[in-house]
Amino acid sequence: MGAIKFGPARMPSRESPEAAIDALQARGLTACEIDFEGKFWMDYAFAERLGALARDAGVALSVHAPLAGFMGHAERGKKLNMAIGMLDHSAGIAAACGAELVVFHPGFLLGRTREEALGSIVEQLGELRARLEEKGRAVPFGVEVMGRVREIGSLEDVVFIASQLGWVRPVLDFAHMHATSDGGFVGVDPFAAALEAVDDVLETGAPFHIHFSDIAYANRNETKHLPYGEGTLRAEPLRDALARFERPATVISESPDAESTQAIGAVLLDESSASRAS
Repeated sequence: MGAIKFGPARMPSRESPEAAIDALQARGLTACEIDFEGKFWMDYAFAERLGALARDAGVALSVHAPLAGFMGHAERGKKLNMAIGMLDHSAGIAAACGAELVVFHPGFLLGRTREEALGSIVEQLGELRARLEEKGRAVPFGVEVMGRVREIGSLEDVVFIASQLGWVRPVLDFAHMHATSDGGFVGVDPFAAALEAVDDVLETGAPFHIHFSDIAYANRNETKHLPYGEGTLRAEPLRDALARFERPATVISESPDAESTQAIGAVLLDESSASRAS
C-alpha cells in the first residue's frame, strides 16, 4: 500500500501561511487543496511562504483552478482567453508553492459530439502548455471526473485526455462517480477498477489525486456534497482499494464540514484495517 496524504479542499486559514499550516497540523492533516474555485485570494509572496512551510511540515499542496478556467471552448475569443489566463495564474501560484498539480474541470459538449469536444480540450491544453513552458510554469495539471452524465467529464473522458498529454493526470472524484453510477460505489471492486484505469496512464511515482465526500444525487447527477454519513458513499472501500496499489495517494475531502473531513481521514488512515482487507 502506498502512503496516503489527506486533507481538506479549502485552506483552513487565509490569515497567513503560518496560520494555515498550523491549523492543518493541529488537525493531523497532511494535504490541502488551495481553493481558487471562486476567486484568487493568495499572492505570490503568500504562496512561496506557504510552500516552504508545507514542505517542512510534510503537507502536500494542490491548487484548484477557478471554475471558469476550463478548456475545450467551442469558439475562440474572450471566454477562452479568460480561461487561459486563469489557468496560467493558477499554474504560477502552483509553481510558487510547490503544489503537486493544478486541478481543473474539463469543460462542456457545447452542442458538439464527444469526440469533437475532447479533441478541442486536448488541442487547447497543448496551446496552454506552450505558454506555461515559456513562463517556467509547466506544472502538472489534473483533469477532474465530473458529476453530470450528459456532459464531458466521465472517467473514460479524463483518462483519454491524460493519455494524450503526459503532463495531465486524471483526478478521481468518487462522489461524482457515485452519483453518475446511481450509487454504484458501495464495494471495493468499483473503486479498484477506477484506480486501475488511472494507474495505467499515470507516470511512475505520481500519486493518485482523489476527491472524496458523501454526496446527494438525482437522475444520476450530483446535487450537493453532504456531511459524511448522510448519504451512501463510504471511505472504507476506497481505503481497501488503495491498499491494492503501491502508488501513493493524495485524498482531498470536499465535505462541507470539518467533522466529516476528520471522520473520513480516520477511516482512510486506519492502516491496520487496510492491511487486513488486502
